[in-house]
Amino acid sequence: MTTPPAGLEITGVTVRAKGQPLVEDVTLEVRPGMFLGLLGPNGAGKSTLLRTVYRMTKPDAGVVRLNGEDVWQRSATWVAQHVGAVLQDMPTEFPLTVRDVVAMGRSAHKALLEPDTKHDAALIDASITLQRLENFQHRAFRTLSGGERQRVLLARALVQQPQILVLDEPTNHLDIRYQLSLLSFLREVGVTVIAALHDLNLAAMFCDQLCLMNNGRVVALGEPEDVLTPALLWDVYGVDVTIQNHPHSGKVLVLPGLT
Repeated sequence: MTTPPAGLEITGVTVRAKGQPLVEDVTLEVRPGMFLGLLGPNGAGKSTLLRTVYRMTKPDAGVVRLNGEDVWQRSATWVAQHVGAVLQDMPTEFPLTVRDVVAMGRSAHKALLEPDTKHDAALIDASITLQRLENFQHRAFRTLSGGERQRVLLARALVQQPQILVLDEPTNHLDIRYQLSLLSFLREVGVTVIAALHDLNLAAMFCDQLCLMNNGRVVALGEPEDVLTPALLWDVYGVDVTIQNHPHSGKVLVLPGLT
């Protein structure tokens, strides 16, 4: 369902609001096919940084490049054809069905009022099946639970056939089964992924690299074992933690409050 993954370069990006920096001089690189997790407390700048990638918030300084192309020098349509976004909040008052919302993902590839083709329908069907939405694809989107809506929005993003997926706290509202299912799926989907996450252990389990942010700046960037350290987590979150290795996966395991 997807096209080859894209590389993402964020260079010296700064975003200000009323003169105050929300994101300040952030530079990072996401290689094609990588799953990068953005970590940090509320207000760290994660969501603002993501908005510069999918062309919602223009940086005051710096450049965001997708496969070498400055996203702010390309059209919104071009970005929508390459970047799929799953955000925290989406209006629910509109009278659309689940299938209607998923089908919206094809709009970036179509002219105004152009009808869906058999190819579009096949992509929509495949995305609905991947996210296990078949049994309520004709229900009104506004009647769904928060977790069900997240799965619908991911299906919509996949229908775009993006080269990169940008997700803002995608595991919110999901029970543990669907958190694991979603993150496993993102590991295997074959596109570049950059996601803001709150659960440190899920991030360590599924992400190739982590970017820890605080006060709009990058505090640490690298492998999970290099970022999730007691000293860094104390500095950023103000909590004591013990770091162990998961007994089965060997991945970093963060145990709060144990010293």
